[in-house]
Amino acid sequence: MTISVGDKLPAATFKEKTADGPVEITTEQLFSGKKVVLFAVPGAFTPTCSLNHLPGYLENRDAILSRGVDEIAVVAVNDVHVMGAWATASGGMDKIHFLSDWNADFTKALGMDVDLSAGTLGLRSKRYSMLVEDGIVKSLNVEESPGQATVSAAAAMLDQL
Repeated sequence: MTISVGDKLPAATFKEKTADGPVEITTEQLFSGKKVVLFAVPGAFTPTCSLNHLPGYLENRDAILSRGVDEIAVVAVNDVHVMGAWATASGGMDKIHFLSDWNADFTKALGMDVDLSAGTLGLRSKRYSMLVEDGIVKSLNVEESPGQATVSAAAAMLDQL
């Protein structure tokens, strides 16, 4: 079953790289009592993710936050060290959360998993964005193809805020 608008996010634990090393962050910690923009990418450092999707959220960070959003987070089925390296390389460290869903538990619970083995990526996340208020999905934008970043782009999210 795929998550829908109005649904509560499933409980999950992510890992996030910090200056003090990897830490765990739960959905409860990230979403409870907050308005959060969450977007997912098939993989850190992949072309569409690094050249289009993530840069849009970094460039529009202040505009998104000015509309009442408390946090912005990106999630991928990558290990915490890859996500940390991507945060550093992109200039996004300490600007948005770079969440490692290393074993795809969260991604599978949302019904957003996709098998990209033909492209050598293996099990990954579909590309999407969502607005979450106090753990409840308020808007959901899923791309038809993992190589597109239009309906889940920062500009589209800004239009929804």
